[in-house]
Amino acid sequence: MTARILVVDDVPANVKLLEVRLLAEYFDVLTATNGPDAIETCENGKVDVVLLDVMMPDMDGFEVCRRLKSDPATAHIPVVMVTALDQVTDRVRGLEAGADDFLTKPVNDLQLMTRVKSLVRLKMLTDELRLRASTTRNIGIEELLARNIADDDTLPRVLLVDEREASSERIRKALRDRVALDTAKDPHAGFFQAAETPYECVLVSTDFADFDPLRLCSQLRSLDRTRFVPIILLANQGEEDRVIRGLELGINDYLTRPIDPHELIARLRTQVRRKRYNDQLRASVTQTIEMAVTDGLTGLHNRRYLDSHLQTLFDRAVARRRPLAVMITDLDRFKTINDTFGHDGGDDVLREFAYRLRKNVRGIDLACRFGGEEFVVVMPDTEGAIAEKVAERIRAEIAKVPFAIGRDGQTAEITISVGVSSLLHGRDTVEALMKRADLALYEAKNSGRNRVVANAA
Repeated sequence: MTARILVVDDVPANVKLLEVRLLAEYFDVLTATNGPDAIETCENGKVDVVLLDVMMPDMDGFEVCRRLKSDPATAHIPVVMVTALDQVTDRVRGLEAGADDFLTKPVNDLQLMTRVKSLVRLKMLTDELRLRASTTRNIGIEELLARNIADDDTLPRVLLVDEREASSERIRKALRDRVALDTAKDPHAGFFQAAETPYECVLVSTDFADFDPLRLCSQLRSLDRTRFVPIILLANQGEEDRVIRGLELGINDYLTRPIDPHELIARLRTQVRRKRYNDQLRASVTQTIEMAVTDGLTGLHNRRYLDSHLQTLFDRAVARRRPLAVMITDLDRFKTINDTFGHDGGDDVLREFAYRLRKNVRGIDLACRFGGEEFVVVMPDTEGAIAEKVAERIRAEIAKVPFAIGRDGQTAEITISVGVSSLLHGRDTVEALMKRADLALYEAKNSGRNRVVANAA
């Protein structure tokens, strides 16, 4: 898992120790020895997680965290406060400042790495949402990212899954008037309850007589409706291995009994705040850009979105030295379809082609209607040879099954020509990448149609 970690500590030995541990796990490591430098690095660099010491001169870690979380440009970066302080009040203070977690020195290597990897996964999700939202700057809704999404005043709806009545009652008292709490004693019933109700967090106890609580966590992560719901594990002393395994499975946070009510509330607030931030980003982007950047006939993105988003994907591939491929497809002799079946028949063909195209590309691929009967697919993290194989699979499927037209059983045999190009690191531009794909398509059309041509140079 590649990510960039910023280590902030005024003691060089501490910085070096964490740097060595992180480099051994193949993370990229940045360092800072004071608060202002840390803030500047987060503002100017692509930081995925901050490991932040609390006790620093001039500006302590609490203030650094507070400033990072109050700035919309850096508020989404996970912050782990690393300190020798071990009082619950210190943890709560850090969490209230906006920290995502609080680790005590000396830091256990395994706990550190699993926590960092867990937060990197969350950051990747937020980055993807922000990346899509940033595309909207070019279509007139820049205010989406400019506004700071404030905490919602409504009580979060939370589910507690715990078969022990006494334990449930203590949690209920701690959260009274803070959340709208539902409880479930049976983990199977709790799973279905979580799937049917829009909870903003699920608390899972590890205290079951004959059930593995991590199985419930895994089930919640595997279901579409609960995939993004934060999970906090309520563990017992001595269950470090189970907690680490839970973090690997995708739980968001944990507390160890005896549970301090203030820390529970602070950690719960952190998870709800992050979920609401991501939910609002996701909903705003979806609702606001759907009409502006979606082709009304096929449901794919349109050229307007492609023109904005392709540059972003290109820049990211160049910065990370990752592959990127583009394919341009054109329906062969489409004018004949319109002449034979009318424009309604042509629309049927375009809709069916878009459906088949969408089935054959990944969720991270960008499929767009370029105009008329031309379509473009941008494929991140894909070598040219792989893109060529995908294009050939799509071509074969289109040619294999005739297209239904209208409601009277008419069909038409459709073929496509495809041009493929891939990113040339060190000497490429978006325009050159698209031009090579277009020339490859032109070659495919001129050499007989119904074929794929890959042009890398």
